[in-house]
Amino acid sequence: MNSTFELLAPAGSFEVLRAVIEAGADAVYVGGSQFGARAYAGNFSGEELLEALDYAHLRGRKIYLTVNTLLKNDELAQLYDYLLPFYERGLDAVLVQDFGVLSFIHSHFPLLPIHTSTQMTVMDSEGAALLQKLGASRIVLPRELSLAEMKRIHEETGMELEAFVHGALCYCYSGQCLFSSMLGGRSGNRGRCAQPCRLAYEVLDEAHKPRRESSYVLSMKDLCGLSDLKQLHESGVYSLKIEGRMKQAPYAAGVVSYYRKYIDLFETEENRAPVVSSSDRKAVKSLGCRLDFTNGYYYRQNGKDMITFEKPGYEKTQDGLEQEVVERFVDHQEKLQATGCLKLQIGEASVYEASCQGVTVCTVGPEVLEAKNRPLTADEVKTRMCKTGDTSFEMKDILVELDEAAFLPNSALNQLRRDTLQQLSDQLLSPYFRSRQEVFLADAGEHSGSKGTEDMQRECQISCLVENRELLSEVLASPVVKDVYLELASYQPGKDDDRLCEDLSSISREGKRAFLALPRIARQPARELLCSMKPFFQDFLVQGVLVRSYDALSMVMEQYREYEIVTDHNLYTYNDPAVDAFLKLGVARCTLPLELNRKEILGRSNKNSEMVVYGFAPLMTSAQCVHANTGICDQKPTVNYLSDRYRAQFPVKNYCSCCYNVVYNSIPTALFPALKELQKAGINHFRLDFVLETPKQVQKILKTLEEFLQGKRTAYPKEWQNHYTNGHYKRGVE
Repeated sequence: MNSTFELLAPAGSFEVLRAVIEAGADAVYVGGSQFGARAYAGNFSGEELLEALDYAHLRGRKIYLTVNTLLKNDELAQLYDYLLPFYERGLDAVLVQDFGVLSFIHSHFPLLPIHTSTQMTVMDSEGAALLQKLGASRIVLPRELSLAEMKRIHEETGMELEAFVHGALCYCYSGQCLFSSMLGGRSGNRGRCAQPCRLAYEVLDEAHKPRRESSYVLSMKDLCGLSDLKQLHESGVYSLKIEGRMKQAPYAAGVVSYYRKYIDLFETEENRAPVVSSSDRKAVKSLGCRLDFTNGYYYRQNGKDMITFEKPGYEKTQDGLEQEVVERFVDHQEKLQATGCLKLQIGEASVYEASCQGVTVCTVGPEVLEAKNRPLTADEVKTRMCKTGDTSFEMKDILVELDEAAFLPNSALNQLRRDTLQQLSDQLLSPYFRSRQEVFLADAGEHSGSKGTEDMQRECQISCLVENRELLSEVLASPVVKDVYLELASYQPGKDDDRLCEDLSSISREGKRAFLALPRIARQPARELLCSMKPFFQDFLVQGVLVRSYDALSMVMEQYREYEIVTDHNLYTYNDPAVDAFLKLGVARCTLPLELNRKEILGRSNKNSEMVVYGFAPLMTSAQCVHANTGICDQKPTVNYLSDRYRAQFPVKNYCSCCYNVVYNSIPTALFPALKELQKAGINHFRLDFVLETPKQVQKILKTLEEFLQGKRTAYPKEWQNHYTNGHYKRGVE
């Protein structure tokens, strides 16, 4: 294994796996028949994955299995039986996104290393440290992190870090995208993304007038970090990850071969940065990319030079390199050099001894006969014993000790060879095997959430999230609203402290509880913003926080644990173990994911749960800025609109205090008619998210809600028709 870096390659089939190992990959990540975030990749059957584990381990390489979708309750029940044979065979690690899956695997397979997926959006050392305590051995970093941020995580946690170095970039922070899900039911969180970011959109300004003609404003260039090995090493990154489980063998093996070349140069030159030749860079590009390469996120927050704009298509050039790659890596299989010694003495048992990598095995076969006609010759025996076929071995040398008139049928020689090579393979693989007795069937037990026990009452609790302070008076005037969540990212730190204090005080005066909704992405600006909030907590103006990231959750648990903690819908709780895991940390309530349908919600443990029943669903949260990329960065919070080919308009709001964009759905989700049913399912806390509404609209929405709660209304007003959606409540996702 390379001591400086691990070169981690993708494989969607056994052919690709063999090719990338031949090209120099130290480890390979693959998807199995279930639970992988690339549902349309080839993926491996159970038998293929077991074979892949043996193939890689015989060559000293590792296999990581993706279990990185969000699992529903009925699927989680299948996880133990799914993983057990791979665990026993020596699976090197699993890659997970789901908080419940992390908890389940750590409890049931304690010896199995867990790598948290980039989809968990861990941006800082706080989140990494939290997941480390809960069983994670490696953090797969978001693609948006800078080298400086990576270095900070490594220095403050000492954790093993994995970073993407090559391949496609998503416009949205991975794991935070619901665009494909809401538009067509194909969830990226379930491995079925339809890539709406690769479509063209016209950009409209706040007045809905054209700002930029139709172009690919959400389509990112491909990442290439071939020239950044030294900087990645200095940042504490160990595993260099190449994206592309959907790619074919020539691409995967070709890209791996160039990274292998420059990693080896980096080590040979004592960690001096190797200069990537223009011809090699051109060759890598010819294997395929989108328009051009970028390494921008390593060095800055965002930038229009990372966007394709003109065209989103994946292109490769035909310059003969692909055929060369096929000949070198795809059509060739690395075999292990072995030696053998065959003893054929008349009247005694045949004996075949084979050695490889310091391991020696011996097989005893049938009795050697005296030849009646034609005895065996040493050359023909040697030729037969060298036929290793599709095994992993190549016989470099075979010593034959043969009596002059010895004879053994060819079938017996073949069987002796097969048995010996199988035994040799088993011995070489035995250090990887695990015993079933090592699997610890932990009792998940009851959760121990210290807050939120009031959820057992039947009274309906209504909360409102407010992003525009002009809406606050309408929210406070509503008798049904109990809690108010103020969007912290809407307040400029330092400049808006007085306004925030005034808003919190007004909530308190009206006898309602005030919560701070923390930024969706907790990078350094958000961290500083949260730290600046201490006076407001100390003055008892804040009763709790709405948390949207593992980093913020960790910070809140450390600094504000005595306050009520509510996790938002993007800290996904598809399954009951995920809910339990959060409650054990002291979380009061978990907001239901937006992708669950009615049946899944009714079948879920909903104690200590909150549900959004009105609001424009956030479809994307991005480090990129539509406003800046189609104009200039004026650090002015603005709402633009993306108009698609059907003329639907998706609001895009930039949160300058924390430097991220959110793309919202074109129409709000509204679920008021389902309130009674949801209450029967154990949900008593309901939330309305006001992001883009006017004061008059907020007044009408809250009045309508009040009428539903009082039983005065069972249907929406006529003017709402075609202006709202049920979201996933009736359809859900696959």
